[in-house]
Amino acid sequence: MAAPSGSPEGGTLLRIGEILGAHGVKGEVRLRSFAAKPAQIAGYSPLLSEDGRRSFALTALRASAAPNVFVARLTGVLSRDGAEGLAGTGLYVARELVVADLDEAEFLHADLIGCRVERGGETIGKVVAVQNFGAGDLLEVALRGTSRTEFLPFAAAFVPKVDLTARRIVVAEGILPPLD
Repeated sequence: MAAPSGSPEGGTLLRIGEILGAHGVKGEVRLRSFAAKPAQIAGYSPLLSEDGRRSFALTALRASAAPNVFVARLTGVLSRDGAEGLAGTGLYVARELVVADLDEAEFLHADLIGCRVERGGETIGKVVAVQNFGAGDLLEVALRGTSRTEFLPFAAAFVPKVDLTARRIVVAEGILPPLD
């Protein structure tokens, strides 16, 4: 999930999807989901624009051939022109709705970014991004005292402890190169 954004009510919105463009001639759109389980995006409807001023209620959702991409029908979008006009629109949901669905061992990408990374009690860097190139989440760690980053698989064998309250992530010994 992308970084949080502010809503007009002062709450935090999380980007959970985006409209890619029109599908067909009857107003359907191609929609990419960033939800942990992509089809769950329908359960967060209505979705909001980044500023929280526009609302998009999903009335139908079906899988497409592309991974994490769906064909959707949105209330009020009745033509191809209307659907094309929404291309590139980010879709957001209130943070508290997403957090309520998380298991104890699940984390929002936005919450991991900025956490310090420790090994053996020493701070070795901080998380600058969370990437997923198809084989699972990777923490991109900026190593302290260098200009380089390293990727770390975000799995219990590599990351035995995440403490969001203290904004720290503990990595296993032998993981990531030693600091010189």
